[in-house]
Amino acid sequence: MSTTKWTIDPTHSEVSFKVKHLVISTVTGYFREFDGQAATEDDDFSGASVGFTANIDSIDTNQKDRDTHLKSADFFDAANHPKLTFANGKLEEKEGEFFLNGELTIKETTKPVSFRVDHGGVAVDGYGQTKAGFELEGKISRKAFGLTWSAVTEAGSVVVGDEVKILASIQLVKQ
Repeated sequence: MSTTKWTIDPTHSEVSFKVKHLVISTVTGYFREFDGQAATEDDDFSGASVGFTANIDSIDTNQKDRDTHLKSADFFDAANHPKLTFANGKLEEKEGEFFLNGELTIKETTKPVSFRVDHGGVAVDGYGQTKAGFELEGKISRKAFGLTWSAVTEAGSVVVGDEVKILASIQLVKQ
């Protein structure tokens, strides 16, 4: 079998995260700069090898002061840890559902993670490029990755929740 290489099409992909604020609402943010690749046996994505990086400086929560705080040493420490990485990813099928399992590294802390994956299919675009679409969803504990900044309001509410939902809509281009 031959190996097929795929790369992320950044103009048709997005990576976002959601976290509770004051336990009553959700703040959504995006990584605007990222790249990744997959290697498959022919066009079958079962068992695909996957890697991904995101530029921490590209965080965008639609609020400049919050973005600056997230990039600071209180959270991601972008000056010393400019990227987060997902490595050793393998796409696996369990009972008809797909999961992407691998190792996420944030601020020198590496932990195993798993994302539920919906494969939207494969299509050829108007330029003759073969593309594959995926929706990924997972959760991590921010504190497990050293993102431990915390504050409590006078009323006792936690300012930032620990659980972070990670969502990605990814379109790959066959190389």
